[in-house]
Amino acid sequence: MLHHVELWVPDLARAEATFGWILTELGWTEHQRWDAGVSWKQAETYVVVEQSPAMTGPHDRMKAGFNHLALHAGTRADVDRLVAKSEANGWKLMFADRHPHAGGPDHYAAFMENEDGFEIELVGA
Repeated sequence: MLHHVELWVPDLARAEATFGWILTELGWTEHQRWDAGVSWKQAETYVVVEQSPAMTGPHDRMKAGFNHLALHAGTRADVDRLVAKSEANGWKLMFADRHPHAGGPDHYAAFMENEDGFEIELVGA
């Protein structure tokens, strides 16, 4: 089981607005908060966003390293509801011409990106 994921971000307020919105919508609750970061937890797994002074450059999902975070989003209707609200909450739908099957004909999901280039995949059952 995954313990946690920590994302270093260039702007904590912006990351908190986007990741905080989607994680809360998916039933995660705020876990910890400190001057440079915040985390949300579901069961035993948590996600951290932190604005670290040790960060050396911007995130680029196309380079080696972290590409995207895929999350169970409930039903297909739940995915559709979240997509409808996503742009107002800092997320842009990716691969709109292939949505909701950008991951293949048998995979129902929304791929979204925030202003800092972080991608999430919301997977529907």
